[in-house]
Amino acid sequence: YPQLNIDWVMTGEGDMFVKEESHLPEISYTEGVPYYDEVFECGFDELIAPSSENPEYLIRMPGYERATLWCNASGHSMEPEINNGDIIALQRIQDFSFLPFGDVYGIITTNGMRTIKRLGKSNVEGCYRLIPTNKEYDEQDIPINKIALVYRVLGTMKAF
Repeated sequence: YPQLNIDWVMTGEGDMFVKEESHLPEISYTEGVPYYDEVFECGFDELIAPSSENPEYLIRMPGYERATLWCNASGHSMEPEINNGDIIALQRIQDFSFLPFGDVYGIITTNGMRTIKRLGKSNVEGCYRLIPTNKEYDEQDIPINKIALVYRVLGTMKAF
């Protein structure tokens, strides 16, 4: 009977049943990963990350403890994988001298542009290839020396 609390069986104290862990996200003001009410474009947009030093709140969600922050996704180039309005979990990559191809990253350029794209191999020396999921958008090369910050996209909370 795994649903029975062993302490309750042995001592009669506490709750009779084991409380199931929730796998749903929870808002907290004391622990979790910071959520910034900021937009990270799926296309390019001129914004610096994040402009607010104080998060709106913290998000606790099992499986996303390694995230550095949560923020909003905007744009349509990564649809249907990442939709406009989804909340995305980002993990800051300190050393981006090597990034695995095929993963989705949030990239901030040295001139303050933000984008979310799948990373691919470029035919141009010293560049990465940025690949949108939505085929209505073009692939684009980005010089590695023009990348200021990189975040790995760990997952999304879908907007409905």
